[in-house]
Amino acid sequence: MASLPDASHSERPSLSERERNILRLVVQQFIDTAGPVGSRSLAKRYDIGLSAASVRNTMRDLEDMGYLGHPYTSAGRVPTALGYRTFVDELMDTPSLSAAERETLKAELAALVRDTDTLLRESSRLLSRLTNLLGLAVSPNLSSGVLERLDAVPLTGQRLMFVLSVEGGLVKTIVLEFEMQDVRRSELDRMLSILNERLAGLTLQEIRDTHAERVQDIDDETGIIQLILNESAPLFSEPREGRLQLGGTQNILTQPEFQEPDDVRHLIEVIEDEDRVVQWLENVHEQDPQAVGEAFIRIGSETTREDMASFSIVTSPYRLGNTIGTLGVIGPTRMNYGRAVALVRTLAAELNRPAPESSRAA
Repeated sequence: MASLPDASHSERPSLSERERNILRLVVQQFIDTAGPVGSRSLAKRYDIGLSAASVRNTMRDLEDMGYLGHPYTSAGRVPTALGYRTFVDELMDTPSLSAAERETLKAELAALVRDTDTLLRESSRLLSRLTNLLGLAVSPNLSSGVLERLDAVPLTGQRLMFVLSVEGGLVKTIVLEFEMQDVRRSELDRMLSILNERLAGLTLQEIRDTHAERVQDIDDETGIIQLILNESAPLFSEPREGRLQLGGTQNILTQPEFQEPDDVRHLIEVIEDEDRVVQWLENVHEQDPQAVGEAFIRIGSETTREDMASFSIVTSPYRLGNTIGTLGVIGPTRMNYGRAVALVRTLAAELNRPAPESSRAA
């Protein structure tokens, strides 16, 4: 599991073994019950060889150091962001799934339609169902994807649909206005063949940067080359929307933190701005290009977004060809981090379809 730098937690107060054990139990019990944890219940529930008074003193010390807080006077304690961070970094059991769970997950993925968009949408729903959190999947940034083939399909109403097949199973379609009068299909196919000879094997970013010099000398009477020169920006750029798939909204509403309408409204406001969410998710792992296979956890204020202070997010990048996307879950800071990490990392690994060795690196 990858660690992310966070200045606010860079110098944590050191803990004794007793303090570490009590902190671990408080976090575990709070995750299980969603209620503040009292010293008496902790001493009775776990065989820790300490009296309730000793546990209470240790919890008070942990609160003084910033690991625990309490929501109101005389209530039990709850973990702070620092408490959760210490738990996931140092105290949590190594996240893993049983062999049976891995086989079940693999079988469910194998049953899904292999179309990439459908696969990502269903993967986000599967994550949500297995965690009771909100599942999310971000399709890869196409700019680094290698074009495998460019096709064009004439439509009614003087329109032409371009289909860009990108390494890793990604497909982009775009419909452009095009005068098809007197253009034979055989001539159109010949021009597409020449275009594929010139452009296939390049990334979309390279095509955007160099397409003019690569195609402007082609003798063309169909008008398709001029169309590509005129519309290169929308043709070879990222789709304006649709990269973020969210799944299982109904599942996260079962969490106690989302029982009030204002809580639900807050979550919707956080995730409705797709551009911001995608940019933020990609920033998490773009700090490490070799992050595929790792899991990343951002807890509350670590997101650097004020509107995310009451949420945590677990993500893992996956690779399709030379492109990288993101799979993950978002939920309240009180989440079962170990299970979320194990599921997100396992599912991301199953989605991986790296470029063949013969393909050049991104």
